[in-house]
Amino acid sequence: MLSGRAQPPQETLAYGRERKKGVRGCRKTPPVRDAMLLTIKDLSRQLNIKPSTLYLWAAQGKIPCQKIHGLVRFDADAIADWLRSFNPNQTTAAPSLPRNPDLDLDRIIEAAKRQVYTPGHGETITPSPSRKEDENGAR
Repeated sequence: MLSGRAQPPQETLAYGRERKKGVRGCRKTPPVRDAMLLTIKDLSRQLNIKPSTLYLWAAQGKIPCQKIHGLVRFDADAIADWLRSFNPNQTTAAPSLPRNPDLDLDRIIEAAKRQVYTPGHGETITPSPSRKEDENGAR
């Protein structure tokens, strides 16, 4: 014993493991990752989405999640990637289509209106009731 403190006595357990007597507390806590998993409550606050919506999306596979003994958890990095997937890449713009002046939108709309709203598509014209009364001699 090099230090002035007394070393706790050790007891041999099964499989050759030794237990130190006099040491209190739990086993050594495993190292914590830098980013912990988010709960439904945490993510719903962060995204301003109802928890029920997150449960639904998780069940449908619309959002990246992990189920741990029935509990739904979210990895912050996976959520960040998922959110970035909704932003279109702004560096590549959609190519503009060449305009054809012969296909003027206003002319197409007017032609469609004329076709739909013009009477004479096989309808019969019924005479007004006043003419029937005149024909029968009623006034």
